[in-house]
Amino acid sequence: MQELPNIFLIGPMGAGKSTIGRLLAAELSRSFFDSDHAIQDRCGADIPWIFDVEGEPGFRLRESQMIDELTQLPNVVVATGGGAVLREENRRALRERGTVVYLLTTVDQQLKRTAKDRNRPLLQCDNREQVLNDMFATRDPLYRATSDITVRTDRRSPRAVVNEILRRVHRMVDPLEIARAQSKKVSQ
Repeated sequence: MQELPNIFLIGPMGAGKSTIGRLLAAELSRSFFDSDHAIQDRCGADIPWIFDVEGEPGFRLRESQMIDELTQLPNVVVATGGGAVLREENRRALRERGTVVYLLTTVDQQLKRTAKDRNRPLLQCDNREQVLNDMFATRDPLYRATSDITVRTDRRSPRAVVNEILRRVHRMVDPLEIARAQSKKVSQ
């Protein structure tokens, strides 16, 4: 069987990218990186502080540099920030350097999962649901265009999501699975 490519997780905040990414990396005996945490480690400051001092454009530039670095590492699982797909250079790096998995969830689930999180600058407002709906409308088409696989995470255990990702990624790279899928299409 062919070795699995790097796996990059994209999707909205609260979709479970960090949780799923850690489990997936452990299952594959690979290094795991969360691009937001890597930015914080490099800067010595948290994301809200970076937003306050540099604004969103400054943060997005740092994010692009980090994604460029992380996607070039071998045998990794990387969880990106929810807005990583806003820049074309990030989408291109992700597509060209591994398998991209879109972790899809509902706005209701996002609201529940981020309710007490004060480390999300874009949600420090009174109309969190509207902000999440607006972000979904803008970002969902970008997530879909960038991803190789889409997996729903709402109302599912992290283990179930990891198992589905592994099954689908293996199917993408296993020559026998590819041949079976192609022969099914031809015989139909």
